[in-house]
Amino acid sequence: MNQNRLFRLTRIRLALYYAVVMGLILSLCAFGFYSSVFHAHVVALDNEIESIAGTIHDTIEPKLPTPGRLEPVVQQLFPNFSMCVGANCIQQQPHTQRHVVGAFDKSNYYIRFFDISGRLIATAGNYPELISTNFNKKTWQFVKDRQGNEFHQLTMHLHTRYNGDWGYLQIGRSLEEFNHYLDSVKLVLVLGLPIAIGIITAASWWLSGLAMQPIYQSYRQIQQFTADAAHELRTPLAATGATVESALLSPQLNEEETRDILQTIHRQNQRLTTLVVDLLMLARLDRQSQIPKSQTGQKELCCLNDIVSDLVEEFEAMALTAEVKLTSVIKVNESVNIVGNSDQIYRLVSNLIINAINYTRLGGKVTVFLERNDCYAVITVQDTGIGIPKNEITRIFNRFYRVNTDRSRATGGSGLGLAIATAIVEAHQGKLFVQSELGSGSTFTVQLPLNTILH
Repeated sequence: MNQNRLFRLTRIRLALYYAVVMGLILSLCAFGFYSSVFHAHVVALDNEIESIAGTIHDTIEPKLPTPGRLEPVVQQLFPNFSMCVGANCIQQQPHTQRHVVGAFDKSNYYIRFFDISGRLIATAGNYPELISTNFNKKTWQFVKDRQGNEFHQLTMHLHTRYNGDWGYLQIGRSLEEFNHYLDSVKLVLVLGLPIAIGIITAASWWLSGLAMQPIYQSYRQIQQFTADAAHELRTPLAATGATVESALLSPQLNEEETRDILQTIHRQNQRLTTLVVDLLMLARLDRQSQIPKSQTGQKELCCLNDIVSDLVEEFEAMALTAEVKLTSVIKVNESVNIVGNSDQIYRLVSNLIINAINYTRLGGKVTVFLERNDCYAVITVQDTGIGIPKNEITRIFNRFYRVNTDRSRATGGSGLGLAIATAIVEAHQGKLFVQSELGSGSTFTVQLPLNTILH
């Protein structure tokens, strides 16, 4: 297939389209995954900060009697507590009392207190000195210090013990660990996505090859069929042309010569007609997806007993001429009926009988059996002919294929008989099997379903 430029380019396109589409889908999935991870961690951070801020808020509000002033008892609740005057913050002496929130013993939280006018009063925890002291009363914020370090911050309104406005509490958390985690996720996605796309590209190349294999086989069969059909048509046309040309070159033809020329042309015309009829029949059968109808446009019941008996009687003279004994063995007492096209069933069985007679030696025997089982009517054509080589059994149903070319041409065969038989069996939803041994004969078995509903 790779040697054919059309199929090679088509395969490349299919693989490329598949890889691009899958790459876009994976990219969207990666973006969605990253967004989900980011959102989940932000929600977790919000819950954590909100929980700590709520604890601090509920703890210190009863200890705030005066707006904008932190009592010493409040200052003792926080680690690294610093009072701010203007732009300077002075750290208070550490106290041995247990802090209200154990999280502040870690290095990723800070607290700021602002009065009602937005002036910074005090800080606690691991307060980043390079962060802006400008007050923003927005509840949730992502802020940065002057070195670019990021923090997630919550602002809450504080009241005095008498329900007056005291000021604001801000609690923030460093996002350093969070950003490190997101950077790891990004790294995995950035490295994993190209690797995944590479694997997908290789897989798409392989899958496109598998998908195109039946198409390529059909294309090769069409090419072979076209070449064989042209060859089969050329032979009688060349013979007819040569006959006519020789007649034209003769100065004078007597009645006997004229008759011989006309008979030759008639034979070649018959051969061409048979070939064209077979090709048209194959084309019609290829288009059928259900059981074919008769010439009246209706499906009918076909009595296989009558068809087998009529064909054996019809080809008895041909068998006698070939010095072959033709018999039938009907193993059922009642009529075996199937739904289908009687003309096609007739053609199916006749093709098998003709093949059996043509490939059976002088004094040989051809037997046609008819039987049935629970699901199928079974027609078997058995001969004692030349047989079929094992390496050719799978090829005998190909169009224009002959096991013995010289013998087939001598009997007028075109190599379409078994192809037509296969197409008819498939159109009737049946099965066709062959068993053969070289030099001992062949057995063709047709199974046609009995349980097809007649419409």
